[in-house]
Amino acid sequence: MVRTVQVILCVTLWIGIQPLLAEENDVEKLRKELNEIAIVEKKMMVPMRDGIRLATDVYRPEGLKGPLPAIFWRTPYNFNKLGESRLKLIIASMKRGYAFIIQNERGKFFSEGEWEILGLPRTDGYDALTWIAAQEWSNGKVGTIGCSSSAEWQLALAAMDHPAHAAMVPMASGAGIGRVGPFYEQGNWYRGGVYQMLFATWLYGVQNTQRPRLPEGLPREDVVRLSSYFDLAPSMPEVDWKEQIKHLPLVTMMEAVDGPKGIYAEFIQRQPDDPAWYEGGLYHDNESWGVPALWLNSWYDVSIGPNLALFNHAIKNGADEEVRDNQFVVIAPTPHCRFQTDKKETLVGERNMGDVRLDYDGLIARWFDFWVKGEDNGVLEDTPKVQYYTMGLNEWQSSTTWPPKDAKTVSWYLTSNGKANSLFGDGGIVESPPEEDHPDQFSYDPTLPVPSLGGGVCCTGGAVKPGSFDQRSVEVRHDVLVYTSDAMKEAVEITGSIGVTLYVSSDAKDTDFTIKLIDIYPDGTAYNLEETIQRTRFRNGYDKQVFMEPGEIYKLEFSPLSTSALISKGHRIRIEVSSSNFPRFARNLNTGGNNWDESEGVVARNSVHHSSEYPSQIRLPIIRRPETRQ
Repeated sequence: MVRTVQVILCVTLWIGIQPLLAEENDVEKLRKELNEIAIVEKKMMVPMRDGIRLATDVYRPEGLKGPLPAIFWRTPYNFNKLGESRLKLIIASMKRGYAFIIQNERGKFFSEGEWEILGLPRTDGYDALTWIAAQEWSNGKVGTIGCSSSAEWQLALAAMDHPAHAAMVPMASGAGIGRVGPFYEQGNWYRGGVYQMLFATWLYGVQNTQRPRLPEGLPREDVVRLSSYFDLAPSMPEVDWKEQIKHLPLVTMMEAVDGPKGIYAEFIQRQPDDPAWYEGGLYHDNESWGVPALWLNSWYDVSIGPNLALFNHAIKNGADEEVRDNQFVVIAPTPHCRFQTDKKETLVGERNMGDVRLDYDGLIARWFDFWVKGEDNGVLEDTPKVQYYTMGLNEWQSSTTWPPKDAKTVSWYLTSNGKANSLFGDGGIVESPPEEDHPDQFSYDPTLPVPSLGGGVCCTGGAVKPGSFDQRSVEVRHDVLVYTSDAMKEAVEITGSIGVTLYVSSDAKDTDFTIKLIDIYPDGTAYNLEETIQRTRFRNGYDKQVFMEPGEIYKLEFSPLSTSALISKGHRIRIEVSSSNFPRFARNLNTGGNNWDESEGVVARNSVHHSSEYPSQIRLPIIRRPETRQ
């Protein structure tokens, strides 16, 4: 019996490790192929204007002397050992005749200097392009590419309009945006003046500025040799972020998990319009734009709104007509950086989005071939300016603008008899505001916040999963106001920017209000489409703090939401209103204090008003197309 159990365990273990072995074998095959087709120059120590050198790996196709176009990937992450996706990208680039350059930001791994978020794009990024263009094998043109951190630095670089910066592909680049239009997110740090909790978990693994490092000025051959011995990548102690993310006060959260010292404690104390945000590597809308861009974004990413606002800003504020006319965007129904799939059906959270596949590789290759290599391949003529996936319809659509020109704004108003609390309340959405005000009231206790369930989240260490989930488990709470329309008599497509206005009151000096837009299926399933939050102290602007007075009613405008969704015939539209969405957003402790240095809160008794005098509303961009009517 024992021997039988041992055999079963051995077989089970072997079956379990088979996929891992196969994956490792695939990576080894790719590494071998790359070494066969490429000239590899590792740890080229590229000097910046202040003398600091950045570790840079250069790959050039064997047998091609030049002049070569170049693709540049710059990152704060470790690339000492390349993974499968990066290897595939480099190999594909080699086969298309490109040089491929990967560089670490200063202060990361084998690069010298001190790290700063986004890696000084206006100086280090600019100098790196100058170095690439000056190489004897270069044709003088560089395309930049990357997702998340590898995309975000590109935005401030685009403002510099470097002569070698021929084109860019920023993917999921929201954390590179400071202020754009109505959005003061400052690199995703804020939404509506509320701290987004992702940065505690992200910085825990990234701000490893306290680290072993090689002596500055070490000869390159020594750096190359030592990099084959030591990886310099930290192995961070595992943290249960589902629990640790509850820690208060916020300012000591990094200390509580024994995380690395760095910028977290400084940034958590900054206000949304603090002048310090305008001194770093973020891109702001008082700047020009100098580069043709192919933007890749997602509906369930952290900051789809700011990304689309920046896309329009680049069209209006490009350095010249060529730049203004050559901004293209793709918007997928997926989470952060999860564009590629080979599946015919894709689950995003719990919702089946259908066939979301798109030939991203082919599009990016043609984009760079045109701008960086100089091929007249027709990519500008046969690529839509805007490609977006409409959820519910489950199809890709296209437009010449964002939002589409045929989107017409329709205002829908909140209504109830004062009992909109929970899924079982009487909250509705109607075409005209009710005459009389029957405010809906609820108590918001920061020790019992409404839990986050899906949405456009990233990087929370597993504390929140991104995507679309059935919200009914949240909607049963008494501190969630639920407003639901009648069933649609015909399909309605919501595509574009969504405005929200609430009229609110509270017995607290300061509190938050949250909004969630939901598609309700005939069986009651409630799939979230978009969500946001607004801190009341910032209702008159992010450069000032104005607190509430008990009994006073205040108008609260939210930064726009963005989506594309077909609300099918028989479905209903729902709006959730509450005062917390945790841990996606930090809890307001309702005291009127700093929040970041507080551990104790108070219960806020909050109200939402809706009447002809206080027309709380949502403004939906509606497209009525015959082919979508059901």
